[in-house]
Amino acid sequence: MDDRFRPPGTLGLYRRLLGAHLRAVLEYRADALLTVAATVLGQLAGLVFVVTIFAQTPVLMGWTRWEVLCVCGMVMLAEGIGSLFCEGAWQLSGMVNMGALDYFLIRPYPVVLQVTGSAVGVNGLGNVLIGVSLLGLSAGRIEVAWTPLTLLWAGVLLVSGVLVKTALSLGTNALAFWLLSPSNSVAVSVHMLGDLARYPLTVYGPGMRSLLTVIPVAFVGYFPAAALLDKGGSATIGAFSPLVAVAATGVALALFSRGLRRYESAGN
Repeated sequence: MDDRFRPPGTLGLYRRLLGAHLRAVLEYRADALLTVAATVLGQLAGLVFVVTIFAQTPVLMGWTRWEVLCVCGMVMLAEGIGSLFCEGAWQLSGMVNMGALDYFLIRPYPVVLQVTGSAVGVNGLGNVLIGVSLLGLSAGRIEVAWTPLTLLWAGVLLVSGVLVKTALSLGTNALAFWLLSPSNSVAVSVHMLGDLARYPLTVYGPGMRSLLTVIPVAFVGYFPAAALLDKGGSATIGAFSPLVAVAATGVALALFSRGLRRYESAGN
């Protein structure tokens, strides 16, 4: 069969779906640019807080300024990629309440991919921009011997953080099947909790450390960075980041699948 007429695979369809939504968003270029600019400014404001702290002390609970900025970069990159490729998960509550999932159920394409690919968060571009910049700047200022094996390990840890962040977004938003509310306060709360994981967990008490580990927002940036920087006990836990990413993804997909089975539409 001619490749021009060959039906695209699952990933190909997902790419086309996201591309269509991205083109729709970019039709209003000024609005898109303002959104990206606002995201960049918001993230920079948070970084000023970190720089201000380290202006008073060179080391915070065993972490230097550039090591903390490396954690921030990982978190921002994960948030940005999640916004660009899975923003539709945040619209799931509205879809459940309005019965919009009915359209997805009759299409011969995985419902979960239709949901996650139903929107593109252009603000993710700002997060990716800041995240990549921070990681690039901190790479030469942290005590890591960059060998090919280390680069591979860093890539695995970054991908793990992205998967954990995406899984958290999908899993918490999938609770809309049970909460039956037009907004999902659980998903928003977990997302806001993730802001605390931009800093070393050692600055928090035992209860907060346990919460950020169990949820597990600390595996988006803190534990992967600890594993890369060989930060003692945290590095040992961080070495399990790929396994946590696989487990979190499995739980999120299972929640979505189970919730979809109890979906009853919104009626006429």
